Amino acid sequence: MENLTERIIGCAIRVHRELGPGLLESTYEKCLAFELIEEGLLVEIQKELPVVYRGKTLDCGYRIDMLVNQEIVVELKSVDAILPVHQAQTLSYLKLSGCKIGLLINFNVPVLKNGIRRLVNNL
Repeated sequence: MENLTERIIGCAIRVHRELGPGLLESTYEKCLAFELIEEGLLVEIQKELPVVYRGKTLDCGYRIDMLVNQEIVVELKSVDAILPVHQAQTLSYLKLSGCKIGLLINFNVPVLKNGIRRLVNNL
């Protein structure tokens, strides 16, 4: 799984080097998906994430920005700074999806490595 997160980060760095900071999140999403698919990875964009409540599956409007190889949640941002609410959102997506690893990537930074957080679902 470590190798997979490294590949995703490498693709994100390529996108950031090409486009730089300051664009819409949706632009980075499309370009990163392109790079990941070119790498031969399975990418699901804006994947619906239902909530199971009392045995019923309910659509509550949650969407994962990207699910890579059905195991890594990738949440994209283009904001001034990653806030605790962004990390909480990503951790919630990990919990709801059952995935163990998530990447929270903020493209609105001068150097992308400063905008990446790797999160782990310990539940």
